Amino acid sequence: MKKKLVVINLVILLLALLLLGIYLFKENEYRKTDAYKFKTEYESLNGKKSNSGKTIRSLNIPKNNRMIYSTAKEIVEKIEKQDTFVVYFGFASCPWCRSMINNLISLSIEEDVDIYYVDVLDIRDLMEVQDGKAVKVHEGDSYYMNLLDKLAEVLSDYNLVDSENKKIETNEKRIYAPNVVTIVNGMPERMVEGVSEDMKDPYGKISNKMKKDSIDQLKCIFKCLKKSNVCTKKSAC
Repeated sequence: MKKKLVVINLVILLLALLLLGIYLFKENEYRKTDAYKFKTEYESLNGKKSNSGKTIRSLNIPKNNRMIYSTAKEIVEKIEKQDTFVVYFGFASCPWCRSMINNLISLSIEEDVDIYYVDVLDIRDLMEVQDGKAVKVHEGDSYYMNLLDKLAEVLSDYNLVDSENKKIETNEKRIYAPNVVTIVNGMPERMVEGVSEDMKDPYGKISNKMKKDSIDQLKCIFKCLKKSNVCTKKSAC
């Protein structure tokens, strides 16, 4: 009887070790993925203070998020290959991005669509108002500047405001954060921010209406890719 119990316990132990090994292997493989990298990057800022002293919004990013890290160069190359895809421009500490990113992730999982992610924090050019004119004080990455041309049709203008609240035009487009863009056969089809117009403070509470507004905007992005994976401007929402 004792021998039988020993055998049973040994089998249970071996099964437990096998299951643990499988779990550790899968966890190790997961840690090599972009999904893990994105989850870790965005969650690492939870509850910390921003440069303005406000508390950064805490996020719980799904483990199975569909984010794929990309560079401006890689997006330019995908456009030139006439690919069809969705790209999210943002960065981890952007409060507006953090207000909508879970909605984007949930919809991408629901629609079974990968999201290419470009961190724009340090690649954009920067302009300031000097003597009433827009002056470039930081040169943008060459591929970022290339993207401005390729996505110009859907991007917003890059405008500044002087000390008297007067608009100063730069005669340039801008990739803001967040911007979510659908590219169809290499052509920019639709851009949304995914942020409700009712949101005035990106660090504040998100109402049900704000969340619905965000989701409705983002659904439009996926409408172009659904079913046939092709859309035209007439059929876009």
